[in-house]
Amino acid sequence: MIKVILVGDIGSGKTHTSKLFRVPYFSADAEVKKIYRGNRKCFNILKKQFPKFIKTFPIQKSQLSKIIKNKISNLRKIGFIVHPFVRKKMETFLIKNKKKKFVVLDIPLYLENKMNKKDDIIIFLKTKKKVVYKRLKKRKNFNKKILNILRKSQLSLAEKKSKSNYVLLNNYNSVIMKNKVKILKNKIINDRSSS
Repeated sequence: MIKVILVGDIGSGKTHTSKLFRVPYFSADAEVKKIYRGNRKCFNILKKQFPKFIKTFPIQKSQLSKIIKNKISNLRKIGFIVHPFVRKKMETFLIKNKKKKFVVLDIPLYLENKMNKKDDIIIFLKTKKKVVYKRLKKRKNFNKKILNILRKSQLSLAEKKSKSNYVLLNNYNSVIMKNKVKILKNKIINDRSSS
């Protein structure tokens, strides 16, 4: 199985690009949303850790934002609680798809959490900072302070790029990106079979 991981800036289009590979893909963000909506065990741990903020189930995004804004180090604490639940979901996904030729993982903190394995194919999604910021501002729950806190918790873009096997420029044009992904996918398969 070829395991591909997309890395890049927040809002660089990792989720959309993951889908363009047309292979089974795992989205950590989607799983986190499900965990906040339906996992009582996670809720109870978070409520115990942050009783002033977590009051009702399911967990609201606004409650989490308040926790992070209150103290930057709380982001790490939330991560320590939620990460094992996400990792378990990812392991289930990989077992389910172990016979597939190709899978894509969209996990924002993949490198930061040292989840990468020797055979992983890491693709850095390159974007223009201005375009990313413009897109992020359009998001319903956009908060500049939270965005900066999240960025500080990640490796720099230069570090992510240096740890990547391939670089893919995202110009946010679906037709062009579809073609770029198809070419890159074939290149990865050829490179893997010739090595």
